[in-house]
Amino acid sequence: MAIKTVDLSKFEEGTENIYEATVIASKRARQINDETRIEVSQRLEPVLMKETDEDSGTNQDKLNLSIEFEKRVKPTIQATGELVEGKISYRYKGLK
Repeated sequence: MAIKTVDLSKFEEGTENIYEATVIASKRARQINDETRIEVSQRLEPVLMKETDEDSGTNQDKLNLSIEFEKRVKPTIQATGELVEGKISYRYKGLK
């Protein structure tokens, strides 16, 4: 997969500076990663429940689930895209 460049002026357009934009994008990427982790555990739980000790080999359901999540857009790329498109709103704690 080719790496796409991001125009820095668009990246920091809705923020005070590039550093603030980086922090906002990284926090959003962490949120996306946490949501994905919860989804994986919810979808993996039924597979693990029906798994027995006799299933010593690779479980095809686990493999399919793993492949599905590997094909998804990485959280950092997704968060950067959301910031550039203006889809992220943010505020500072303690400020109104």
